[in-house]
Amino acid sequence: MVQIGLVNPKSPTNVGGIMRAAGCYQADAVFYTGKRYALAVSKGNAQYNTDTKRAGHIIPLQSVDSLLLAKADGVKLVCVDLVVGAIPLPEFVHPDKVLYVFGPEDGTIDQEIIDSADAVVYVPTIGCMNLAASVNVLLYDRLVKSGCHHGNDELIKRSRDTNNRVRVKP
Repeated sequence: MVQIGLVNPKSPTNVGGIMRAAGCYQADAVFYTGKRYALAVSKGNAQYNTDTKRAGHIIPLQSVDSLLLAKADGVKLVCVDLVVGAIPLPEFVHPDKVLYVFGPEDGTIDQEIIDSADAVVYVPTIGCMNLAASVNVLLYDRLVKSGCHHGNDELIKRSRDTNNRVRVKP
């Protein structure tokens, strides 16, 4: 089970990108706290539909009061942020059942959540990444380390955009 937790996200574009990533990497649910995302959506501030694969119709996107209370028993809590003392993502071993928590675009994860985490990891970059990009990198890292990434042409055909019909020359 893979779940994503977002601390008070503000951008519908980022949340849409996260929903698309959740679909691509087969996450089970996305939770978010705070009011900014819902307010931005209600005011029509979603400039672009970034969840073009409509993952939001399959994967629940749920507002919760507390990410700590949303975590089910037996699920590990892993915070992903630029936090002093965090584990670099390349060294991290992903748990089977996990709730990954990401901070907001313009802030960080609350200390209470960090203190409750089973692990805190960071993506070693120069500067901070976009929220949706961070989720994509983490979920890709999980996929690669799982060993379940043996793709083939059929996977490509199922996954690509309907306008993509190019092939590698034989």
